[in-house]
Amino acid sequence: MADPIRIIGTYISPYVRKVLVFLSLKGVPYQIDPIIPFMGDDRFSALSPLRRIPVLVDDWVTLTDSSVICEYLEERYPQPALYPRDIVQRARARWLEEFADTRMAEVFIWRLFNQVAIKPFVWGEPTDTEVVAATLAHDVPQILDYLEAQVPPTGFVCGELSIADIALACFFRNAGFAGFTIDAARWPITAALVARVWQIAAFRELAPFEDRLVRTPIPRHREVLTVMGAPLTPDTYGTPTPRRGVMQV
Repeated sequence: MADPIRIIGTYISPYVRKVLVFLSLKGVPYQIDPIIPFMGDDRFSALSPLRRIPVLVDDWVTLTDSSVICEYLEERYPQPALYPRDIVQRARARWLEEFADTRMAEVFIWRLFNQVAIKPFVWGEPTDTEVVAATLAHDVPQILDYLEAQVPPTGFVCGELSIADIALACFFRNAGFAGFTIDAARWPITAALVARVWQIAAFRELAPFEDRLVRTPIPRHREVLTVMGAPLTPDTYGTPTPRRGVMQV
């Protein structure tokens, strides 16, 4: 029997979350090495040359991009299908995943979560409150205005639950960790879609781990996850000292 899939990357990452939700929906067991990408050792660099997460390691391949990983999982474990069969809907789902992974990541991760969490708690640097204020005033409303015109008032983006819904919802979790919630009066359709997706069991089962980690010092993440019964790998690529990736945002 093949070893369980290994996922390298913290539960807090939206990209890791996307892959873990995918695995859960497909009923594929996995183990996780819950490191933040800034605290991976040289072996991690060999697996992920950009020092980014998640990394998937299984009996066939090692992959380092969440979209590539999800497409691989869809092809290797085709049921239930999480990419639409219709060619137009599939293209639409992939576009919204790309929008989430690029534009939403730029705003919700690098301009919000990075400022209020990564900078102070990883690098010991102060939050730039002007960046946060400008992001909330201008960039976040642009994203939500766009999504409000793209997502349906009921159900899921492409009819059935797909990668589009999963990818979009993942980034709003991190926005919440940074103190942002969608104004349901201003963007009711988007707020309702995100709420529906978050109620899926695959998201709800991850939430306790995520909520605990955002309140826990980074050096204790593996310790508290062990107590909580997370499916951890027996060893780790983690180190106590952070280093930056080769690509800076």
